[in-house]
Amino acid sequence: MAAALSFPIIDMSLLDGAERPAAMGLLRDACESWGFFEILNHGISTELMDEVEKMTKDHYKRVREQRFLEFASKTLKEGCDNVNKAEKLDWESTFFVRHLPESNIADIPDLDDDYRRLMKRFAAELETLAERLLDLLCENLGLEKGYLTKAFRGPAGAPTFGTKVSSYPPCPRPDLVKGLRAHTDAGGIILLFQDDRVGGLQLLKDGEWVDVPPMRHSIVVNLGDQLEVITNGRYKSVMHRVVAQTDGNRMSIASFYNPGSDAVISPAPALVKEEEAGETYPKFVFEDYMKLYVRHKFEAKEPRFEAFKAMETETPNRIAIA
Repeated sequence: MAAALSFPIIDMSLLDGAERPAAMGLLRDACESWGFFEILNHGISTELMDEVEKMTKDHYKRVREQRFLEFASKTLKEGCDNVNKAEKLDWESTFFVRHLPESNIADIPDLDDDYRRLMKRFAAELETLAERLLDLLCENLGLEKGYLTKAFRGPAGAPTFGTKVSSYPPCPRPDLVKGLRAHTDAGGIILLFQDDRVGGLQLLKDGEWVDVPPMRHSIVVNLGDQLEVITNGRYKSVMHRVVAQTDGNRMSIASFYNPGSDAVISPAPALVKEEEAGETYPKFVFEDYMKLYVRHKFEAKEPRFEAFKAMETETPNRIAIA
């Protein structure tokens, strides 16, 4: 496993001063070479983040821990009996909150009102931050401001935005079960508020797994498959995983700012060079991509892209035959 010494960390306060060009250069390199980076001074108050962390950990302890322990006991027994089955399991306790296009937070059981209100506040801050980051990516890519957020909104005028709240409790057999199996993220831009005491998140870079360093009050950002398509491969989504730990309960709050289900995703024309015309990424509706992704999440992304390219080729042929 490679050291994380060079993992890109960006102080967003530098974007407002004389060091902006250097900070934008670091952001560009992070997107082109890593697909991951960590941001500090991002505009979300440390008090809000501390409150979210406390209430999330309290909620797990109060509501979810006993359920997970029962699941874990069964999982380990089955895993010891069937290694192939263990390889397809994840050592995590999780629930998902949808914010856009319509919130479902009122429908999620076992959340107290204070926690619901807090998560709404946090989601609003993350939505603003995601859109700010997308505009910074536009600037580095030479796209007009708002291009990416507009592409994500689709005909219905709204992105898909939701939060996966996860706990990764101590695992007595990390050799048998992964915290979360390796995958790329299907969507757009992902903002992660992770535990600063318990690590485990790793990304694959140049054939080696690299630790994403836990850092107090930071937000980890990674790029999803849709940004790889829109940038025509200039930016790449990256395989990542969570390694189960024998000590500590790792908190993970990952918010996914994705295209709307009806958004048509394709490479930005400004990013397609003339000589690359035949080698561009495919065009598809995001909902269709997700239907394929859910069946092949823990597999390489390239066959998913190729499947949609093949569909593009078949459609004109059918029209010509007709």
